[in-house]
Amino acid sequence: MKALEFYSGIGGLHLALSRSDVPVSVTNAFDCDQLACDVYSANYGRGIARKVDISTLTAGYLASLKATLWLLSPACQPYTVLNPSAKGELDPRAKSFLHLVQNIIPELAREDAHPTHFLVENVGGFETSSTRHVLVSTLRSLGYTVAEFLLTPLQFGIPNSRLRYYLLAKRSPYSFRDLPSGDGETLRHIPGRGSTLWVDSRLVEQAPDDNSVCEIHEYLDTEPVDGCGIPDKILCKWGRLFDIVLPSSRRTCCFTRGYTQLVERTGSILQMNEDQDTTTVFDVFLQKKLSSTSVDALDAARTLDILRLRYFSPEELLRLFAFAPVHDSSPAFVWPDSISRKTKYRLIGNSVNVKVVQELIGYLFEEP
Repeated sequence: MKALEFYSGIGGLHLALSRSDVPVSVTNAFDCDQLACDVYSANYGRGIARKVDISTLTAGYLASLKATLWLLSPACQPYTVLNPSAKGELDPRAKSFLHLVQNIIPELAREDAHPTHFLVENVGGFETSSTRHVLVSTLRSLGYTVAEFLLTPLQFGIPNSRLRYYLLAKRSPYSFRDLPSGDGETLRHIPGRGSTLWVDSRLVEQAPDDNSVCEIHEYLDTEPVDGCGIPDKILCKWGRLFDIVLPSSRRTCCFTRGYTQLVERTGSILQMNEDQDTTTVFDVFLQKKLSSTSVDALDAARTLDILRLRYFSPEELLRLFAFAPVHDSSPAFVWPDSISRKTKYRLIGNSVNVKVVQELIGYLFEEP
């Protein structure tokens, strides 16, 4: 069976499918980012991914590819709470996805050439958007059964809090195993797939034990990391806003495409020295900073040296995103020489957690 991957990025959906037990292979992938396509080709072979404006794809062309499964991870910027100017379906970046949903899929259905299975991934918050309503209503009108999820890698033992919306759909005669009967219910676990019903330990008085989540140190590089230091200017101006985690921690916040370029809500900072109390050291730092002149204010950053703060490396993020194995130092993911460190962070931040998608694909192709 064949699959198409839309908004393919660096191929997280492709990798999840290849790791599943489902006998489906991606034959064509589409993305508007040439650098993402280059990385995709380096890892999965040339001739699959191509740079294209998805809003220009036609039903006739897609029908000729005869795909059973569509994998889609459309732009999240129109729906994310991190974007204060998010406009939902009015955002130009939502145009191509709505083109597929409102025009292409119904036209394929009229020719009985529509795929039997769908997987859609987007940011948490998409579930309240008008685009989601259009997507669900269109699929149901065409005879698809829909299952919706809000899941985080924490439920699968990965120390990364990356809440995402997922939609699975398949058309009759296929159906879902153990799917609750409540119409429109968004599930917080995958029925029968071993994921825990996640509860945010920060929001309840008696939180469940989170020992099922691995410690961060298992995902870190074994050799010293070059190029991950934090500039003194950033430490002095924005250090108080860092989300700082230790190697023994079991949570990192969501990493986004702006990691290392922006500070707030773009990803966690690693404190390699666990013997020092973070708050105490920062209190001393802030006191020195306030008592310094503008000329020597940067000297206050030396107070923070003892914490050994640094960014996560791209390779460490690949492990947290389940692109690369945790306990294997051999390269499992290839970067072309032309890809800069900044671009690596951007492409990873735009991607998916492979482990979560792998489990969803397994559930998508299970039958009662």
